Amino acid sequence: MQSTAGSATTANNRREQIGWYFYDWANSAFSTTVVTVFLGPYLTAVANSAADSAGFVQIFGVAVRAGAFFPAVVSLSVALQALFLPILGAIADYSQLKRRLLGIFAYLGAFATMGLYFVQGSNFLLGGLLFLLANLSFGASIVFYNAFLPEIARVDERDRVSSQGWALGYLGGGLLLALNLVLFAGREALGVSDGLAVRISLVSAGLWWAIFTLIPLATLRQRQSIKQLHRGENYLTTGFRQLGHTLRQMPRYPHTLLFLVAYLLYNDGIQAVITLSAQFGSEELRLDQQILISTILLVQFVAFFGALFFGWLAQRIGVKQAIILSLIIWTGVIIATYALVQPEQPVQFYVLGAFIATVLGGSQALSRSLFSQMIPPGQEAEYFSLYEVSERGTSWLGPAIFALAYQFTGSYRISILSIIVLFVLGLAVLTRVNVRRAIAEAGNQLPDPVPNRENR
Repeated sequence: MQSTAGSATTANNRREQIGWYFYDWANSAFSTTVVTVFLGPYLTAVANSAADSAGFVQIFGVAVRAGAFFPAVVSLSVALQALFLPILGAIADYSQLKRRLLGIFAYLGAFATMGLYFVQGSNFLLGGLLFLLANLSFGASIVFYNAFLPEIARVDERDRVSSQGWALGYLGGGLLLALNLVLFAGREALGVSDGLAVRISLVSAGLWWAIFTLIPLATLRQRQSIKQLHRGENYLTTGFRQLGHTLRQMPRYPHTLLFLVAYLLYNDGIQAVITLSAQFGSEELRLDQQILISTILLVQFVAFFGALFFGWLAQRIGVKQAIILSLIIWTGVIIATYALVQPEQPVQFYVLGAFIATVLGGSQALSRSLFSQMIPPGQEAEYFSLYEVSERGTSWLGPAIFALAYQFTGSYRISILSIIVLFVLGLAVLTRVNVRRAIAEAGNQLPDPVPNRENR
């Protein structure tokens, strides 16, 4: 069994860990201000202005409901990630380019986000293309960001480090969202239209992302890669070759593969709720933009404490059990949304937001730290590229289910209920994962101690 001595030598470097946290602070502005709050309702309104009398827009000759356009673009962006991110991850594992690639994709995404300022009138296709580029770049940057975790934290530190990163991200995303809420609330006094206020908010997210990315780029150290290119090879051809090798190799790590399948299912459900909640609140519950923003703001700050709480809880009942508990709560939230929440009742929306916030950070932070222990040494970026296909803000299956349900039923309420299948299936697969065996199969050091309940 291999040890994690390589990462242990830098695990106490608090400067690197704090710098790493700040990329969560930087990119969370895109997740909250763009994906979760503003762009869904705004791009839907732009698409509606271009729709025909039946509510359809034409996209290269295909009739699509205006309300299905945004989730369809989200789904397409992640389908593209499924093609490109594993290749990028393999390239990163064979090079010393993780930090550079993190910066390249962070700034590509940030500038595409700033470009959303120019989306207005009926040019919904421009908005879709810019969001496609921004979301694809967001996902790519997170691959390289996550791959630093095994290098900067020992095995027994990763739950804490991962949870603190998520917690700081909620604060960063929440702070910018609060500033945008002030702008939106005072738009009439400032003589700013609703559309212009949204577009300014979108630009602010891109600027925030670009400015605070400087911190991790300045503090993270690039280490020598474990793998080296063979004579006559280049990074691109090696990336394709290594991806094929990894996919053939994964059956050797059945419990890592099983966990990855579980995560792809339940986290797609989580991301669908995050991504589409503003659209659901606007279109189905008829809540105004200020209510939606304030709810997401509530989620951001409550989630800060939720992430820290679940990090603490994992030390008491085990990581797997803590994740299972969070998924049970998620399932209950979906059922309550479908059956109980009524239109024009903001208090009910706030209550649901509080429940979501409590489990949001914990379910994601603990999944990341647990998966980092199941990766064969030297293949961190490559495995995290597969993991990132369903990471926050990049879900594809959930939005696809939501979009199809709305396309055929015209009901947002049925569409949100349809997502529950992802939580149920993900939970069922997760119960089959043997955590201790997964870590041992990957050749990594077992955490000390591993709770007995984690052995199943």
